[in-house]
Amino acid sequence: MDVAPFKGLRFDPLVVSDVGSCICPPYDVIDAGYLQKLHEKNPQNIVRIIKGKTFDTDNDQDNKYTRAAKSLTDWIESGALKEDASEAIYGYVQDFHVAGGTFRRSGIIALGKLEEFGNNVQPHEKTLDGPKADRLKLMTATAAQFGQIFMLYDDPEKVAENIITNAAAKPAVIDFIDDDNVRHRLYVIDDLIEIGEIINMMQTKQTVIADGHHRYETAINYYNQTKNPKAAYRMMTFVNMRNEGLLVLPTHRLMLNVDGFAVDEFIARIADTFEISRYDFTDDSNKPAARNKMFEQMQNRFKKNKNAFGVYAGNDTFYAIELKKQNVLDVICPDMSTSSKELDVNVLHKVILEGILGIGDKQLAAQSNIKYIKDIADAVGESIHRVDNGQAQAVFFMNSTRIEQVNAVAVAGEKMPQKSTFFYPKVYTGLVVNKL
Repeated sequence: MDVAPFKGLRFDPLVVSDVGSCICPPYDVIDAGYLQKLHEKNPQNIVRIIKGKTFDTDNDQDNKYTRAAKSLTDWIESGALKEDASEAIYGYVQDFHVAGGTFRRSGIIALGKLEEFGNNVQPHEKTLDGPKADRLKLMTATAAQFGQIFMLYDDPEKVAENIITNAAAKPAVIDFIDDDNVRHRLYVIDDLIEIGEIINMMQTKQTVIADGHHRYETAINYYNQTKNPKAAYRMMTFVNMRNEGLLVLPTHRLMLNVDGFAVDEFIARIADTFEISRYDFTDDSNKPAARNKMFEQMQNRFKKNKNAFGVYAGNDTFYAIELKKQNVLDVICPDMSTSSKELDVNVLHKVILEGILGIGDKQLAAQSNIKYIKDIADAVGESIHRVDNGQAQAVFFMNSTRIEQVNAVAVAGEKMPQKSTFFYPKVYTGLVVNKL
């Protein structure tokens, strides 16, 4: 991929005081409650641009997009956002704790040349029209790039990591801890030799979009509409697939509003296709042990490259189910690649959700029967609680998708269902802005 340095706009601590209070997660993971909290953190929090509030009085002249453009202009004129003096590539380091472990993920923020899918860039998930229309309106109003596109590449030599390590010998220009206790640090790499090494290394790399599919497609649409030569490049965060801190966490499926669902009947229907292990409990005292046994069995099958899931439907039983016939998708999806057929998420979606429960692509897109639960904090306990109190009928627990599976599906030119991967932590917005 062709990458380039750029003069980024960054929040100036002399003007905004606390730079960390101006930076936020990607727009698509911010709910209404957190939106308000971010608004209150700082008058210059980037959320005011990427996910502005809407009002009943909004019209063509005054709406969240026009207000975003005004905020950007005001912040630049006031010096809250200040352009770097020279072109740079930025080293981005995140330190975090998850599942009892401590991890560090590092990557580089640079401009990546936009390519049609299949030419140096591969997607791995499907997209929806609504988010792309929203992002295009924001780009049209502001002529700027705020959020990152999270890209994966493969470099056994770890050229970028070594350069980031050198940059980290100096103090970070941004260093803050977010509300999830993730530490974010940003380093300016403006040495021409090091920039050249990164450019040369990336020149031969194929990339896969880990997160930000809607933003990538929007960037292409924006360039095609405007033909702005600066818009031929998009700000991206590139992370090596061999980076020790690159984690993919599972996203579980909470099921609701399925007419006539009965767990005993469901288990009986899947028994020919899946090996079923039951873990019964009698009360809250032995419920955690049954739950843990289910997850242990899931992990055991994961380590052996088997397709396996967990199921809980509130009947005093946890189930671990394992696919018996590895070729089951050959009949259901004969045109699907082998790499895609081996994915847990495709087995779940095609064999169980669609084939047994009637939850197809239309229902998945509308999220009328499935809610996605990212496996952070006490997501598992909350999912079980929702089933127990009648807010959901069942929950399907997933194992993680392997990095090599993400790459294999992308190389095959196919896409996974939405929410197949959860790269943790999120790449934050507002660390640096690219004005077009």
